[in-house]
Amino acid sequence: MNELPFDLNAPSKEERLAALKNLLAAETVKPVFRDNDANNHIHTIFSFSPYSPTKAAFMAYSAGLTSAGIMDHDSLSGAEEFKTAAKMLGLGYTCGVEVRAKFKKGFGKINHPDQKECIYMSAHGIPAQSIKPLNDYLSFYRKKRYERDAKMCDLITEKYGKFGIALDFYKDVYPISCAQEGGSITERHLLYALSVKLAERFGRTENLIGFLTDDLKLNVSDKIKGYLTDENNPHFLYDLLGVLKADTKFFYIDADEEMPDCAEFVKLVKSYGAIPAYAYLGDVGDSVTGDKKAQKFEDDFLPELMEELKKAGFLAVAYMPTRNTKAQLDRIIAFCREYDFFQISGEDINSPRQKFACAALANPEYSHLITSTWALIGHEAISSEKGLDYGMFSAKSVKETPNLYQRIEKFAEIGRNTVKK
Repeated sequence: MNELPFDLNAPSKEERLAALKNLLAAETVKPVFRDNDANNHIHTIFSFSPYSPTKAAFMAYSAGLTSAGIMDHDSLSGAEEFKTAAKMLGLGYTCGVEVRAKFKKGFGKINHPDQKECIYMSAHGIPAQSIKPLNDYLSFYRKKRYERDAKMCDLITEKYGKFGIALDFYKDVYPISCAQEGGSITERHLLYALSVKLAERFGRTENLIGFLTDDLKLNVSDKIKGYLTDENNPHFLYDLLGVLKADTKFFYIDADEEMPDCAEFVKLVKSYGAIPAYAYLGDVGDSVTGDKKAQKFEDDFLPELMEELKKAGFLAVAYMPTRNTKAQLDRIIAFCREYDFFQISGEDINSPRQKFACAALANPEYSHLITSTWALIGHEAISSEKGLDYGMFSAKSVKETPNLYQRIEKFAEIGRNTVKK
């Protein structure tokens, strides 16, 4: 399906959408729909992902999802394409953006694995009329991020230079991003560009394995060794990136100017009719998904953190059912109910080996996340059509339906009605 005329990752938006139109006309894909599934956290090439907005929507569709949500870092430049593709596929859709924000409350490391006193947060359900102004606002932070990216490339070159490998931001990294079209450039872009360099130098050989284990002192499992020496592995560069991601401390520079202040960003998000959400990560012990090392995050101070998030004006908490233990999920759900936080589900999709479907959502315990997804879709749809005063958290809606859970049901019905059967 990546061969013309069905190239959903073609260079331009117009080509990608035309390819989707041709693919649907050929009627070669007939998914089995999963009504008890949703994903509101799908990254695209406008941050870091193997998927264009068109292909991301199609991958959600082909996995059987009846709704999908775009979520790029510091960018909404792929949102319109994503919405167009979702409409063509008959999907419910939401548009969001993920940012890192300054949150200096003395907690130290919160939900960011590399930096203290900051948090990952998101704006969900962004109405159509707010996408451009919010994206324009984020352009300053994207540019500041590029400046820091360039400095981190220099640090990578310092380490790898003795091996004859150099990484230049504008020659090696910028071209593999969508920065020219308003996309962001993340640390994963740097590691992907470095993976390309290593592939050119070593190929898919035992020499590559030796370089990783002997020279870089990285742990490489037998499974990953198999991937990295497989000539037919279509995900080779992503698998290599995954190995390199285990060692980022030598080049990571704390973000500063590229991060807005949390309280100010929450206020801005609300002014645009979107829903500010905290992204719960949770401590990692024995990783549920097997791809994360043991680390401490916010679980030890979660009660105090929830209180601070409420004070800062957050309206929602987003979490990933497949990424946490049942005990962690029970706890975060209880806090959401205590603080009247809207609950949003989304599996962080940015790699080709990840599944768009979330098996955990078939569990009746988490059925409220399906309802919340449709409420999010309804909020975005009616705010786009009638104005921000009609959104789920507007003064008008809160006055008409004070109880959050009754309001969620009301907006979920609106959301379901947006999808043409």
